[in-house]
Amino acid sequence: MVFGSVQELADALAPHAAISGEQIAVTGVPAEALVDRLAHTAAFGATPEIKGTARWVILHLAAHAGIRFASVHDMYMAMGRGEAGGFTVPAINVRMMAYDTGRAVMRAANRLDVGAFIIEIARSEIGYTEQRPHEYAAIIAAAALREGFRGPLFLQGDHVQVNAKKYASDDRVKEIETLKALIQEELSAGFYNIDIDTSTLVDLDKPTLDEQQLVNCGLAAEFTAHIRGLEPAGITVSVGGEIGEVGGKNSDVHELHAFMRGYTHALETKGPGLVGISKISVQTGTAHGGFVGADGTVQSDVKLDLQALEELSRVARTDYGLAGAVQHGASTLSAELFDAFPRVGACEIHLATNFQNMVYDHPEFPAALKDEMYAWIREHAQEEKKAKDTDEQFLYKARKKAIGPFKPQLWNLPEAVRAAIGKTLEDQFSFLMGKLKVNGTRAVVERFITTYGPLLSRADSEAAAAGVITAAERKAEGLAD
Repeated sequence: MVFGSVQELADALAPHAAISGEQIAVTGVPAEALVDRLAHTAAFGATPEIKGTARWVILHLAAHAGIRFASVHDMYMAMGRGEAGGFTVPAINVRMMAYDTGRAVMRAANRLDVGAFIIEIARSEIGYTEQRPHEYAAIIAAAALREGFRGPLFLQGDHVQVNAKKYASDDRVKEIETLKALIQEELSAGFYNIDIDTSTLVDLDKPTLDEQQLVNCGLAAEFTAHIRGLEPAGITVSVGGEIGEVGGKNSDVHELHAFMRGYTHALETKGPGLVGISKISVQTGTAHGGFVGADGTVQSDVKLDLQALEELSRVARTDYGLAGAVQHGASTLSAELFDAFPRVGACEIHLATNFQNMVYDHPEFPAALKDEMYAWIREHAQEEKKAKDTDEQFLYKARKKAIGPFKPQLWNLPEAVRAAIGKTLEDQFSFLMGKLKVNGTRAVVERFITTYGPLLSRADSEAAAAGVITAAERKAEGLAD
């Protein structure tokens, strides 16, 4: 399915677009089979030239069809002003079978006329799923093109997170520079929504809230200024901040005020008139990946502090003009909880692990492949195992690490298997979108989102395609919902 050369790709594309050096003239909509081949080539092409060209072509074909990357900032500011709302935007982390999963998202969005949704990937996920930002962007655009989705796509860099251990070591400067480089890479790929996560540096041992949040505020402001210096002309990137590490102490309004005081002051020192965050992530009782029992099953009856989420969202809007509070770590929660999020005013909710679970545990997922992946995990992912973990707990928590090494096998499962898994995912995305009340939000998005980012040049796309996943990135620790 992968194109063997750029010439072969150009010949297949000829009825729909003509390539001449750095220029491409799109004249029509490609057949579904051609989009499939382009997507596979974007992920698995033999050389950076072939992969980069495929990604560049996908973005131009998508743009011709009305699919462009955008920032959700203006809609979130409208939510802060009370001009939009009543829904909670799902931010979906696409890990396994990215093309098929992305297609399932797009089918669900089309079914319910949804415009307000985000597709995201966290710093840690980039490593263990082996999906750098430019590849990820092209695959999501291809999925939208393949399923006939039209309109802006919101790509988000989830948990651009500072590693607390590295920050406390001699590697501090290197850690900050690594994150700034990741932000630059994400922006160049069309990720115009960036969630800064410096909440790992909140120090609850300090005597006052302002002191506890001091480093969090300062670094969040530093990264915000970095983003503002890189964002394309006409685009205001949506930036998110975070006041409490997910899985830790529940957040409260006093911490929100302390963060906003410190963040606003720190941002003012970075330059006059810099636009700040549009939302704030909080902790309300969830954990990334869910709470896992000794038998490897996930607890769904989590004690969620919805009152705190409601109060934090209200204060974020009324006092600071933000869209509201963001709920993390929610995909494994009980199904009946999801209609509560729009009711309490949460502006965004992050959903990831359960979609991975649905693939692994699907009745059509090949047992032999699962056994092979689990054997790999036992040999290569021991860093995920805690001393008190049962084997079932270890496998549940570590199986994310097998996604990248087995990416070709996952993408190339038999068509019937991929279709069955895709249908199950589509139904779940549709269910969640309905519960979160984003059905019918295409019109809201069209009202407030009117600007789009530039398309990458062919040369830059080929250069980005030369990027590799390092051994350190594959082993990276960090959060993803």
